Formats: sequence, structure tokens, C-alpha cells
Amino acid sequence: MQRPALRVKTTEVADLGDLVVRLARREACGWVRDGAGLIGRGEVARYKAGSFVDAERWWTELVDAAEIESDLDDPPSGAGLVAFGSFVFDPNNTDAQSLLIVPEIVYGHRNGRSWITEISDPTRLTPPLSAVPEPEAPPRPPSTIRYADGALSGPQWEGAVAEAVRRINAGGLDKVVLTRNLLAVADEDLDPRWLFRSLETTYRRCWTYLIDGLVGATPEMLVRSEAGLVTSRVLAGTIRRTGRDDHDLALAAALSTSSKDLEEHEYAVRSVAAALAPYCSGMNVPDAPYVLELPNVLHLATDVTAALDPGTSSLGLAAALHPSAAVCGTPTDLARDTIAELEKMDRGRYTGPVGWIDSRGDGEWGIALRCGQIDDTDPRQIRVYAGCGIVAGSDPELEFAESNAKLVPMRDALGEN
Repeated sequence: MQRPALRVKTTEVADLGDLVVRLARREACGWVRDGAGLIGRGEVARYKAGSFVDAERWWTELVDAAEIESDLDDPPSGAGLVAFGSFVFDPNNTDAQSLLIVPEIVYGHRNGRSWITEISDPTRLTPPLSAVPEPEAPPRPPSTIRYADGALSGPQWEGAVAEAVRRINAGGLDKVVLTRNLLAVADEDLDPRWLFRSLETTYRRCWTYLIDGLVGATPEMLVRSEAGLVTSRVLAGTIRRTGRDDHDLALAAALSTSSKDLEEHEYAVRSVAAALAPYCSGMNVPDAPYVLELPNVLHLATDVTAALDPGTSSLGLAAALHPSAAVCGTPTDLARDTIAELEKMDRGRYTGPVGWIDSRGDGEWGIALRCGQIDDTDPRQIRVYAGCGIVAGSDPELEFAESNAKLVPMRDALGEN
């Protein structure tokens, strides 16, 4: 198929100010951490991908045909032609849709530099968006929220955890990640800008994202590829914070010595290192994890770094890494089959890679965690998700408590009313 020859112009600007205020209510994409990142407005191209290979082929053809102009010297990654992407957890699920979206306008601020990229398709009849957005009504908080069980009630989900532990102890399965969901319904249409702002403000150390109604703040970087350096942040092993510094300090110490949590973490780190190895050299895997402190939870975390061999894009790396043991389990195929049997739901794009790729193949791909999916047909509804890694020493009641802690970011953003 002949791809449109997109015209791309990037202009460096002195200061964009607060990136998040440039988020539109509709046709908006966002990826922001600690005030830096990318905001997209409008859509010049959208591709529903059947696989990572399919998506990368489409993106490569689009980039090769594009006419790209920039006034940036030595531009940082993300400056220029960019696609935002979100992929399903289970690539065998043909009903769920992975997608890449190319915005008409991208506002970027990374590595201390700011820019605006305008992307147009000369074959389109509609006039292009202006880089100066029309004023919109300010985002509104959700109206009264009502919650309902998702695929499983609390006791049913604990039963699924108990069954997973039984299978692990029987042999063959080492770890499996089980997800539960809740349905939240508001009286009026939800404004994704409000949810994005709330998450970005509270969870500054996470990557806040919005792509096609999927909104969240993930603490886990599946893979970043930038100027030949690859980074992956692995999280596994979680405990809820109390809000008291002395208690949380003791919890952090307990987490860092917990055999159950260290076992869960080791599976996740090992799976990431093994997946990256064919594409990288000089890999550094720390001997022990550190404790990542977030407002609601403490995580065991490990940052894996490596030098990227030529010829592989960030999207290709994401394909190689997904699904990691942090969101699926070990061994992968058996864990995925167990998930399909015990969760009783379709994860969709939850726990799939989410992020962006630029024309050089650089990009950032997080794991879609701490998130909700706004309903396509009824924007008053959003389905929120949380998952836990189950190993031989897991306790169903404690895992349920952990899942509630992981639901806190979205429940707070929606408002507990």
C-alpha cells in the first residue's frame, strides 16, 4: 500500500511552559514525566496493528516517505516525526487493537530543550491544526463515581490467586501475574485531561500517558532507546505505604529482605536481561534491587542498562521484551495460558507496551500499569486495573490488599466520592 508522504517541520522554541495545559480533550496523546515529555494534538495518521512486526513495517514505510525539516541542531530523541503507540497484552487476541497514532501537532520538552513539530498530509482535504490551540473549557473533575466489580469479585479473585499458588507448588509454573479490574461509572462524560493532570501532579516519578482513552501513570519503563543506550526499569515486589515515615522506613527494609518479593523480582529481572541480550552488548545488571518510593507503594526496582547493537529500534526491543515476567510470569507460555484461564477477562491494552517512537527508532516504551481505559461507546465509564505477581509464597489476602494499593492512583484521580 502506498503511504502518504507526510510533511514534517520542527521548530525549536525557548519555552513551552507547562506541557500538560496543551493537552486537548479529544484527539490527544500524552507522555510526561516530571514536566518533560511529549504532548500530541489531532491525528494525521492512525494504524491498527496486528503485531509488533506489522506496526514497525508500517512506521518504517511512513518514515521513509516523509519529508522532514528541522531547525534543531543535534535534536534530542522525540524531536521530529513521532508516533504514539499502545499495544495489547496478548497478541493472539484479535479482538483487541494495538495502534500507532501520528499527531498533527507535537509539543516536546526533553533534555532541557523545547520544540513544536507540525505534521501534515498533503492529500487530506481538512485544514491542518494551528500550533496555537484554540482555548478550551478547563478540565472538570469527575462527577459522582460508582464502582462495580469487574470480571471477578474480591473473594473470587482471591480464589484465583489460591489456585495459582497451588499450581506453582505442584511444579512447572514458577510465577504468574494475575489482574483484577473494577468498573467506574460517572454521571457525566469523563475528561481525560483531568485524569492526566491528577496523575502527573501526584506521581511525578512515573510516566503519565494518554493514548486512545487509555490513561495512567506507570512506574515501569519496559525499554528506553536513546542515542545507542538502552535502559529498562524492572519492578516486582510491592508493599503499601502507611504514610508514616518511620513505618515506611521499616517496610522498605522488610521489602528488601523479603524472600517472597526477592524471588518474584529475580524472575522479572532475569527475563528482561535474557530478552535484551541478543540485541545489546555491555549489559549491566545490578546485583541487588533498590526500593523505589512512590506516594502509594514501595517497589523493588532494578535498572538494567546496555549498549544497543545497530539495526534494532525501540519498538523492536519492546517486541522482544514483551511480555516480561513482571506482567506475565515464568515460563511465559504456561503463565499466559494460566492467565487466560484464571482471570476471566480480556486485559486489552493493560500491561501492554505504551509510549512513543521517533523517525530514528529511538523511543520510550513503558508498561501500561496503574491505568484505566475509558469506554469507547460510553465515555462516562472507565475500567481500572491492578495486578500482582504470584509465586509459591503468595498469600491471597495479602495479594488482594496489594491490588487495592495499586488501584489507588486511578481511584484518587477519579475522586473517592
